[in-house]
Amino acid sequence: MFEKFKELICNYVEADPEAITEDTKFIEDLGFTSYDFMSLLGDLETEFDVMVDEAEVVNLQTVGMAVDYLEKLVSGK
Repeated sequence: MFEKFKELICNYVEADPEAITEDTKFIEDLGFTSYDFMSLLGDLETEFDVMVDEAEVVNLQTVGMAVDYLEKLVSGK
């Protein structure tokens, strides 16, 4: 799931997928805007067939936090 998540991130920002770690921050390290992040969430919903709670995801600052959240959603289906 982490590898697929990195692929989706690279659709929004120019980043080396190999340089993206769980500690990579969306805004500070990748330069995400809030629009980029919300668009990414839409892609994640489609890719993994889950519904993201926007109130919960606003606190996700790192790729690792987002992957953990996504894994919980997928396992709860």
